[in-house]
Amino acid sequence: MIAPPPRKQRAPGNWKPWLRRLAVLSGAAFVLGNVWIEMRAWRRVHAKLEHVAPAEVALVLGTSYKLRGGGPNPFFAGRIAAAARLYHAGKARHLLLSGNRTGAHDEPTAMREALAALAVPASATTLDYAGFRTLDSFARAKQIFGVSRLTIVTDDFHAARAVLLARHFGIDAQAYCSEPLPLGASKKTRLREIAARGKALLDLYVLRTQPRFLGPPVALPVTNQGG
Repeated sequence: MIAPPPRKQRAPGNWKPWLRRLAVLSGAAFVLGNVWIEMRAWRRVHAKLEHVAPAEVALVLGTSYKLRGGGPNPFFAGRIAAAARLYHAGKARHLLLSGNRTGAHDEPTAMREALAALAVPASATTLDYAGFRTLDSFARAKQIFGVSRLTIVTDDFHAARAVLLARHFGIDAQAYCSEPLPLGASKKTRLREIAARGKALLDLYVLRTQPRFLGPPVALPVTNQGG
C-alpha cells in the first residue's frame, strides 16, 4: 500500500503579509478620507468672526452642558459664547439649536437658557430636539426646517466634519469655531474625532445612514433662508 503524500504545512507567519497589506490599506483609506473631508471644508471654516459671511440662520450643534463628573462642560460654554457673538455681530438673525433630549438631559433648552444669559432673546432661537447626531442635525435642518444656507457653530476639531455633512445634505455651509481649548483639556475629544470622521464617511457613502426621526416641516421665523 502506497502512503499518501504528506500534506504541505503552511509556513508559520504566512498571515503576516496579509496583515501588513490590511494595515497599509487602512492607513491609505484613513489619509484619503481625511483629505476628502478637508477638501469639502476648504475655506469654509473660520476662527475669526470678521471672516464669517452673514447668514440668516446659524445652526448651533449641541453637546452636554455638564461633564460626567457633574461640572460645567467647557465645550458647551464655548459654543454658546460663539453663537452669542455671531448673533450680536449681526452675522446670523436666527439660531437653530440642535441637540438631544432624553429625560432630564435636554441640550436645546439648556442652550436657549445659556444664550438668554448672554442677551440673546428666546424669539431668536428655535429648538430642534431630534439632533441626536451631527448627521441628524443637518438632515433635519434641510428637510424639516427648510434651510439651504447656514453658519455652523461648533468646535474647531469638529468643524470640517460638520461642513462635510451639511454639504452632503445640500446645505451651503460655513463654520464658525468656538475658542479652542488647551490640548490637555481636549486631547481625548480630539482623538475621538478621528473615529468620528471615519464613521461619518461610512454613514454617507457606504451605509447610506438616514436620520433617526424627521417629522412634519417647521418654518423658521426668518425670510430668505436660502441666502
